[in-house]
Amino acid sequence: MQPPIPVPSQLASAPFTLKEARAAGLAHPQLWNRVGIESVSQGIYRPANWEFDLEAAARSLSAATPGAWISHVTAAKLHGFPLPPWLSDSNELHLSKPRNLPSVRRKGVTGHTLVVSNGEIELVRGTWISTRPRTWLDLARVLPLKELVCIGDALIRIPRPDFEERATPFTTLDALRAMVDRHKNLQGVVRAREALDLMRIGADSVPESMLRLAMLDAGLPEPELQARLYLSDPFSPSADLGYRKQRVAIQYDGGHHLEEEQMLSDRRRDKAFKAAGWTVLVFDKADLTDDFGAAVRQIKKVLRGAWVDPAVESGFARGN
Repeated sequence: MQPPIPVPSQLASAPFTLKEARAAGLAHPQLWNRVGIESVSQGIYRPANWEFDLEAAARSLSAATPGAWISHVTAAKLHGFPLPPWLSDSNELHLSKPRNLPSVRRKGVTGHTLVVSNGEIELVRGTWISTRPRTWLDLARVLPLKELVCIGDALIRIPRPDFEERATPFTTLDALRAMVDRHKNLQGVVRAREALDLMRIGADSVPESMLRLAMLDAGLPEPELQARLYLSDPFSPSADLGYRKQRVAIQYDGGHHLEEEQMLSDRRRDKAFKAAGWTVLVFDKADLTDDFGAAVRQIKKVLRGAWVDPAVESGFARGN
């Protein structure tokens, strides 16, 4: 009996296609007799001891299916979307094809047949995948409205170059509206339009978006986002949400705010607002779990009791 030949190193750590196997020196008949190699799907193989990795699985699926692209929940996870808990741990594999190609028929893969326009599909690290804006639109058929708004807010937010590896948003409201208009018959397009009307630039996290939406649902006025204490000072401390006339600053402090350095920064921020005569309201994960019900009641109570001194209001409007 001929001893098994070691699997080439470039094929030993992730799924691979038949084309890649041949390029590595493995003929097709050898694959079936090879110790430690399993067939996953037509034209796709994997090491038997491979631990599932969504990006590697998506790459091999894309490589083995010419003309198709990774989409929907799979694309959302690979793009790092802030998905709701019931989707964040998903390892679903979604693959889309244009209508002129046969539909996807692979075990364990959810197939879609879609119409796409130029610029809605991209090649990322060897994988054909729907762009972030197009992925957002595809998710409109499965995500509730608020979750769709939260992801949209994340796509249009202005990044902070000091902390991120980019200086421009992933997309803009105008670009999203144009894309939605191109796909008037797509399932979920009505919800996408509703989400666009609710999206705002300035939310730095999903909880901040959820808090704003809870406030609007409760009939509160639209808050200012990233409200600087002094408008003319770009280094002024800012509130996540705020009502400038009523001098009410609203903060959502997530998990990273428990770090000592961040706690000191938060205290300096809140102290500056209070010294300027603002009421500071701080909410956290417990309020998020409560869907911000108690938070909204507290905000309403504070706003009802707020009194605006015209002279102070005029001063802050000038950035003094």
